[in-house]
Formats: sequence, C-alpha cells, structure tokens
Amino acid sequence: MLKRFNVKLAFLILMLLFGIVLAACNNDTANEGEGEDPDEQTEDPGSDTDEEDEEPANDEPQMGGNLVGAMDTAPAGVFNPIFYEEAYEANILDFTHEGLLTQDETMAFGPGLAHDWDINEDNTEITLYLEEGVKWHDGEEFTADDVVFTYKTMASPGYIEAGGVRTEYVDKLVGYEEFVNGETDEFEGVVAEDDYTVTFKFAQSNVTILKDVAFQIIPEHVFADVPVAEMPEHPATLNAGEVIGTGPFKFSEMLEREQYVLEKHADYWQGEPYLDSVTWRIVDQSVILGLLESGEIDFIADPNGVPAADYESVASQDHIEIIEQPDFGYQLMGFIHNHRTDEDAASGEINPENWIPNEDMSEKLVRQAIAYTIDRQAIVEELLLGHGSVINAPIAQQFWAYDDAAGTDYSADLEMAGSLLDDAGYVDADGDGYRDTPDGEEWVVNLNYPTGNQLRERSAPILAQMIEQAGIQVDLRQPKEMSAYVEDLTNNNEDWDLYLLGWSLGSGDPDPSGLWRSKDAYNFGRWNNPDSDQLITDGITPPDAFDQSYREDVYSEWQGLFSDDLPALLLYAQNKIYAFNERVNGIDPMPYGFNNDPQLWWVSE
Repeated sequence: MLKRFNVKLAFLILMLLFGIVLAACNNDTANEGEGEDPDEQTEDPGSDTDEEDEEPANDEPQMGGNLVGAMDTAPAGVFNPIFYEEAYEANILDFTHEGLLTQDETMAFGPGLAHDWDINEDNTEITLYLEEGVKWHDGEEFTADDVVFTYKTMASPGYIEAGGVRTEYVDKLVGYEEFVNGETDEFEGVVAEDDYTVTFKFAQSNVTILKDVAFQIIPEHVFADVPVAEMPEHPATLNAGEVIGTGPFKFSEMLEREQYVLEKHADYWQGEPYLDSVTWRIVDQSVILGLLESGEIDFIADPNGVPAADYESVASQDHIEIIEQPDFGYQLMGFIHNHRTDEDAASGEINPENWIPNEDMSEKLVRQAIAYTIDRQAIVEELLLGHGSVINAPIAQQFWAYDDAAGTDYSADLEMAGSLLDDAGYVDADGDGYRDTPDGEEWVVNLNYPTGNQLRERSAPILAQMIEQAGIQVDLRQPKEMSAYVEDLTNNNEDWDLYLLGWSLGSGDPDPSGLWRSKDAYNFGRWNNPDSDQLITDGITPPDAFDQSYREDVYSEWQGLFSDDLPALLLYAQNKIYAFNERVNGIDPMPYGFNNDPQLWWVSE
C-alpha cells in the first residue's frame, strides 16, 4: 500500500530541474522599528592622502543619493494601511505611514507619532500626547482627529465587507459592537481631547493596550467623505502621488508591476531624510542576484531575501554585506476545513454558521495523516541548506510565548500516516494503488500554491510526492500569481484542499488573534474550533492575563490544541538573509523586518 521513493533523489532531481544552485531570492516578513545612530553604522575605509590634500573622511552621513531595492513579486496595489494584505505592499507603507508607537530590538514599545502616554490603573484607558508640527505629505497638519478617524473607520459597518482585516485593533474598544452593528452613529472608543491629545477607551482591562494603539494612521482630510465600501478603490489607496502618509518618504511614481518610487519627505518631522529616493524594482528571482552583484540594485530584503542556495555566492562578493537572522514568521501548508458560500464570499461576510464542511479535509485523522507524510527536516536540510528550522508552534520563535514542545512533532512517519488513514476509512478499495474515500469513490487531494517565492514553488512538488507515498492521489495545481491566489483564498468558495502560504507575524504581541480565530479574515482554512477561540480569548482576558506566566500556560495549551486539530502544518521558519551594497549605511534591521528608520539610511560613493 505505501508508495515509497528516494527522498534525496527526488530533491536532487528537482534541484536540477529548477536550477536551484543558480536561483536568486526567497522568504516572507514586514514591519517597523527604531535604529541606531548612523555614525555607529558606518565603516571608514581609511585614507593615505597627505594632510594638505586630505578631504573629509566619508564616515559621516551624506545628504543625497538614491537606492534601488528588489522585490520578486509586484505589490497587489492596495497602499492603505487599513486594507492592504501583502508584505509586498508593506514595503511601500513602511516608508510612507507611521503609527503612534514604535518598537525597538527587544520589541518594547517606544514613542512614534505620540511622544508620551498615560495608562489608568485598571488598563482600560490610555491617553497619548501627539507630536506637534507633523505634516502629512500634502502639507496638511497631523492631529488627533486623524487618529480617531483611522480607528473609527476600522470599527465601521461595512469595513469587513469591504475587505478590511484589522478588526483586532478595534474590537475591544468601548462601543464597538453597537457601532459596527449600526445601532449608533457615535463611536465612544477613541476620543480627541484636543488637537494633540487622544484617549482610547477599552471595554475592559486590556493586556495588549500598547499594541492596539500602535497601528498606522491614515489622513482624515483625504478620506473623510469617502464611504468605507469605496476606500479600497479610492485613488488615495491605489495611485502613486495620491497616497498620503506622515512617513519619511512619499510614494511618488509607479510603473505598475515594474517599479515603485519613493521620494523623500523633506518636511519629515524627525528631520529631512538623507536619501533623495528609494526605488523598488520588480525583478524575476533568476536575475536579482546578478543585479545585486553588478550594482544595478543596492539591496535585497523583505519579504523574500537571498535564498539559502545563494548564500555562499553572495558572501563571496567583497562589496556586499550580509545580515542573517531568524524569520519573524513561518511557511505553512494549510488545510481547508470549511468553504464559504458563494453568497458570503460575494458579500464579504464571515459567518461560521454558513460554512460548508470540506468533506475530506474536515476529518482530523486525514489532516494528521497528511502531516506525518511530510519530511520537514529534509526540506530544511535540502532546500534551505540548514538556513532555517522546523517549528511546531504558530507563534514567532522570538516571543516568550513560543513553546515548541507543546505541539505534536509530526516527523515523517509513513506507518503512522497509513494507520491513521486506515482508521479513517481511506483504503485502496479498487487496487489501483491509491486510497479511496470511505464510500469507495476516487479520492484526489488538490495542492495549491502561489508564484513569487521560489523556495515555496520548489517545495510544492516535493510535498506532493511525499503525500503520495501514503497512497494519496495528489492534484498539484498550476500556481497562481499572488494577488489572484489571495483572492481565491479569501473567498474560499471553491474546491481547494491544501494551500501553501507564508505568514509574516505582527511584532506587537504573541496573541494569535487576527489569524486563527474562527471569524478572522486571515483564517483562510475556515477553521472553526470553539475551544481554540476560547483559549485565544483567555490569553488576553484580565485580570489573569496580566500575569505573563498565566499567558504562557494558556498559549502553551493553545499551541497543543492547534497542533492536534491542525488548521495547518507548519513547515519551517527560514532564516532571513538580507544583502546590501557596502555603499549603503545606516541599515539596522529589527527582529521583525528590514525597513527600519529609512530616514537614517545614506550612501557613500
């Protein structure tokens, strides 16, 4: 019954077919933070010139210059913090928009657009004092009204239906349910005390209060008269030159799917950026490395850094600097537990009561059996060349809540896989070498994946072959471009069974809200587990949740439940390998992303 093949040989064949040794870029991530003084980030190459001819040493930040970064996939085109979904779009928004708070290398919160704040004794209110004199890119002044508008929009009726996925930042605020359900026109949760003071009011003590007030702000004066349903298609969401933020760079030009130009915001409130511009070029992975070596591009960063296969080649280039760090996220193979109805997909409604079970993937024994067919360690060793790790828990490894031991270690075990499938009634009824459904019909499991990330593309046929070893017939679908792929996942009203995806996790808190609750928009597999929902709620419910040891216990239990019920099999966390030309100074990535303090980046020639 068990179909066996040589895993090492399969990897070798696929490496030859796909040209892995010559490939050029991979991974997933996004976010922001604080950087070091640029003086401490530069290297002085030294000089042997005579004193009388001596020019100033080129070890101080220089004004001017342009940088070119490369992405292998074009942004979907939604450049609005409250609506975007992809890390490619984040590469624009990280430069253009800001939140009230930032985070440092320890993930502690610090000042951003707010320079100070007060929290009341029971953590139900936080009052933030905003920086004065901050200018939007169009010259208008940033005020507390912009903060109120941003959060009110995310709490508004129709936000979810319009494609909004950031309700975790507003659903704990006072009056949210009444406001989102249309029972009142007033939103009590966020109040402008004056032009530079804003208060957030939560319905109960809030364990994640700093994370919840740190979201990027959008301008009221641009969107005030735009219905929520129309915001995703508004020119100020889509068009270069019309996207307005407070960040150090303006989104000024775009040749769609080819290049995206950010020019400096000279009136930036933290000081004029050193660089004149940063341009993102969309380049096929097969040529990115060559362009970096020739100097045509200056850096390769998020979301797909340098692939592990090219590490040695890049490291051998004297003019290229490399930074390697663990990814703040993971790659997964998801299981579609349930499908949405066509009506819900069309309206944007997420209602578990309407979901239609995916007949085979809704069986836990089947999901566990498929998990046991995957040799994840072989993928890390053969495709990542050791630049990564197998993980068993869907929380970033850098967080205190990560508990690798809490979950089931689904090491490759074909005997276990076969036993579980037998128990579930999936046996080879007709003798063709493939298992059939319990009612004797042909069983075909489809595996879907997007283009753009070469490592993920290479892993897809490997995963299909591994699954077929247990006698499961796999239909490896043709990959789709990422934006179309995400649209299909969001609608989830088709016949998908398995999907590949990478998650770049938020750095604010290990709370898995937003990804894995039943009603979360990003819960693409439509996993509906009340016990999971309750544990996620318990992890942020005071007063117990103010005790970190309590939260550790809750999240450990939740990670065990996740691993047992398997909304997804976590495949690996690839190390991020960033590379940049030595002429670039001031680079200081945070644990969760590369695009940190770009106003402090500068170039030396």
